[in-house]
Amino acid sequence: MAGILRAREHDAKVVPIELFFDLVYVFAITQLSHLLLGHLGPAGAAQTLLLTLAVWWAWMYATWTTNYCDPDHPAMRLTLAGMMLAGLAMAAAVPQAFGARALWFAAAYVALQVGRSAVVAIAARNTPNGHLFRLILIWHTVAALLWIGGALAGGTVQVALWVAALAAEYAAPWHGYRLPFLRRSSTAQWTIDGAHMAERCQLFVILALGESILIIGLTLADGDHLSAATVAAFAVAFLTSMAMWWVYFDRTAEAAAEKIAASADPGRLGRSAYTYGHIPIVAGIIVTAVGDELAIAHPLAATTAGTVLTVLGGPILFLAGHAAFHRAVFGDLPTGKFTAIAVLAATGLAALLVPSLLPPLALAIMAAVVVGAVALQDRRPPARGAVMPG
Repeated sequence: MAGILRAREHDAKVVPIELFFDLVYVFAITQLSHLLLGHLGPAGAAQTLLLTLAVWWAWMYATWTTNYCDPDHPAMRLTLAGMMLAGLAMAAAVPQAFGARALWFAAAYVALQVGRSAVVAIAARNTPNGHLFRLILIWHTVAALLWIGGALAGGTVQVALWVAALAAEYAAPWHGYRLPFLRRSSTAQWTIDGAHMAERCQLFVILALGESILIIGLTLADGDHLSAATVAAFAVAFLTSMAMWWVYFDRTAEAAAEKIAASADPGRLGRSAYTYGHIPIVAGIIVTAVGDELAIAHPLAATTAGTVLTVLGGPILFLAGHAAFHRAVFGDLPTGKFTAIAVLAATGLAALLVPSLLPPLALAIMAAVVVGAVALQDRRPPARGAVMPG
């Protein structure tokens, strides 16, 4: 495996095999949104959240892997091909991950995490980061027992073991993959290419927004009767997606990429701002896509709790995630986003208390107006003496 590790004297670039790899996750995002749409209740939301966290974690570790390793190296291309196959199986199992295909999902996820970790641990065994990759392999191997055990047990035990597995995997980077009798790893030792990490996460946000555009188009195409309200909901849903894109990409994305690229500790920002900080951003886009489908299909129907929590809850999640991302990178809190969150939350509470007050179309309009207002506010020049992001 000579030469599989990236040289750090040159900026790492996203290459075609990485984009090809991402196609699996287009399917995975579609599966997750359809799972939530079909199970709009507390249990369905909890299951979708758990599976979303697993899918994101599998993709995120692949991103860290191609940050350290040259994806165009033959051994790495074969590894990515194997990861794509396992990822496709994992995504296919999502609708029945808590039923008949629990073992299918768990086995595919374990194959992704443990298989990839083993390849990188072997490739980097004689490098300064070799110790880190061995720790990661141990953590994923231990978590694999919980994933497989939960799938075999089923029911409440499955949920408990899978939650424990995810909790262990998500906590591991935060405390440096600490293990008994072995020294922990510090983010200062995680010599990542910050610009590559930022670009990869930007691409995943595009994938999630692409799913929302796909759902908007398909829902309109499947409609038997195109009423004025349906067309209006279609246009509003598109404007919401556009506003989300604007909030994320207009200024913050590029400024954050420059910030992590110039950071003395890019591993810390890669962990906090991208590995963890993008979770609510992506989840918010997925939830919003479900709300868009409901609003377009039934724009003037009676408002249900599921409609409120998706049409308004998705943008709330997105804005909260973007505020946390901004805080992690730039160190300040964008107060305008919290005002927007409060407005959406108050609207949602009113709709829940008086369901006849606001139909789904009205909720969608409110979401588009609020997220659009945030995008416009972000375009305003900073006050005198203020520092622009980046």
